[in-house]
Amino acid sequence: MSTQAENLKLAVLIDSDNVSYAYVKPMLEEIARYGTPTIKRIYGDWTQPESTGWKNVLLENAITPIQQYRYTSGKNSTDSTLIIDAMDILYTERVGGFCIVSSDSDFTRLATRLREAGMLVIGIGEEKTPSPFIAACDRFVFLEIIAPKPEPEEEKKKPEPQQLRRTKVPKEIRQLVRNSVNDVADEDGWAFLGDVGNMILRKNPAFDSRNYGYSKLTNFIKSLGMFEVDKRDTSNRGIKHIYIRDVNFVQSDK
Repeated sequence: MSTQAENLKLAVLIDSDNVSYAYVKPMLEEIARYGTPTIKRIYGDWTQPESTGWKNVLLENAITPIQQYRYTSGKNSTDSTLIIDAMDILYTERVGGFCIVSSDSDFTRLATRLREAGMLVIGIGEEKTPSPFIAACDRFVFLEIIAPKPEPEEEKKKPEPQQLRRTKVPKEIRQLVRNSVNDVADEDGWAFLGDVGNMILRKNPAFDSRNYGYSKLTNFIKSLGMFEVDKRDTSNRGIKHIYIRDVNFVQSDK
């Protein structure tokens, strides 16, 4: 984690109607990559029988349950309580970012408003999450990626290192990467990989190399076969900066 991420205080607000308690531990580990969760709240009707599984999970992870009775058959009351709390937290100026855990498009306007106020907004939800909510966040992480479902027992013949499932990279994602490289490249066509990653996320908050089976962006870029890769020394012997260039780049005459 970078020093900047270590110093970033986050408010984690969870819609219990849209997440299973089985996701909580890996979800909090993922959130720790972006900052320190100083406020952790989860919203739901804890009088319902299906909420019993949450008790130990909330205690173990110091998450504060916020009770919201279901006045109607819908769940809008829970959403409204989360949104009101988010705005209260925003005006106290105690955090630098929010993590909204839900697959519900009802939080699209909230995410937009928080970003307008200069907050970092990270969304976490299932792959079924509507695109407007995803686009409203600075970054969106799919629960299926950070906590893959376990394989059936009959398929577990012997222990193996955990690997992400490789999937084909769509044409539009390949083009997104290529355009992002060209957007931040210098006159010689070289682009710093960190800048490329940031540009990709600005255009597509749901982009994550893990969606395609690669834990690191560097390995994902290499797998595309579209770019030259140059590792450059820095003042720190243990750190190298990675630059990439489109293999089709043509140096213009000066």
